[in-house]
Amino acid sequence: MMKKFALITGASGGIGQATAQRLAEEGYSLYLHYHENEQAMASLMGKLESFAGEFIPIRADLSSTEGYKTVAANIFSLDAIVHNAGHSLYGLITDLEEEDLEKLIRVHITVPMMLTKLLLPKLVQKKQGGIVVVSSIWGQTGAACEVAYSAVKGAQLSFAKALSKEVAPSGIRVNAIAAGAVDTPMMARFNMEEGDSIRQDIPLGKFASPRDIADGVVFLLSDKAAYITGQVLPVNGGWYI
Repeated sequence: MMKKFALITGASGGIGQATAQRLAEEGYSLYLHYHENEQAMASLMGKLESFAGEFIPIRADLSSTEGYKTVAANIFSLDAIVHNAGHSLYGLITDLEEEDLEKLIRVHITVPMMLTKLLLPKLVQKKQGGIVVVSSIWGQTGAACEVAYSAVKGAQLSFAKALSKEVAPSGIRVNAIAAGAVDTPMMARFNMEEGDSIRQDIPLGKFASPRDIADGVVFLLSDKAAYITGQVLPVNGGWYI
């Protein structure tokens, strides 16, 4: 049986690690992109030791102009791409710094598009493959104090929809996940009272676990989603539907 290879960007984060473990369970070999969090990557590599696949860490700064090229240069056989790298930006738009906005746009929009451009021939060659963009509920509804973040997450959803139409004739499917509130360090900026308030707004009454998002990624890459492309899968516990 031929090995299946998937690239996960931002693999050292909460959702990235959960996605890596779930795809490893499904028999994938993985290219695991990370930047600064060596300790988390080492921990993840340890967790993956029990699986039979190949697991290849790739260190690159996606906020730099050369970062995505470093990732692409280290990838050979490829069957799937999970665009998961990202960071939040919280604050009023009146306090927004252009430098921070440019970094946000680069990591969330420029890099997924340019990395896809470089790697797409590997998928086209096989006449099959899957791409999943891990986006956010704020890309659908928008959030006060996260205007820039909401804007780039919305752009990711449009990117997935448009790309799906362009690559469908090559047998490649492209979908996105609009993640709700996920129990990762990104939520750490909220104190306990604020966290409780958010949970009360979510019909299921709890944050998503990273594995909840990872399960969505695995589904969209699986044969069970063979006729699903150009779609946004909300994984949000019923929040803002």
